[in-house]
Amino acid sequence: MSICLDHNAPSPVFENPWHAQVFAVTVALNEAGRISWTDWAARFSETLRRHGLNRELDGGDDYFLAWLETLESVLAEQETALPEEVHEMRAAWEEAYLKTPHGMPVRL
Repeated sequence: MSICLDHNAPSPVFENPWHAQVFAVTVALNEAGRISWTDWAARFSETLRRHGLNRELDGGDDYFLAWLETLESVLAEQETALPEEVHEMRAAWEEAYLKTPHGMPVRL
């Protein structure tokens, strides 16, 4: 059996599904008028500088972890998602994930 790879197929835009999801939430906030792209760019740039991420980033986890940190900060300032609530939700997801059999959807 041989496997044929299409080398002309486009690469995925996002490395991981959660990268696309955090990006989509940010776009939705912008479209809803909750944050401007100018403000977002300034905040995100500051997060990258604070973490010393001044090298060329490839859109991997380091980039999107900084993106998520910036988004959480914006949501906390707007009192949309306070840090305690984010922490509780993250813990609930982790617990659900650890209890979920491999290959099954994670449910809270």
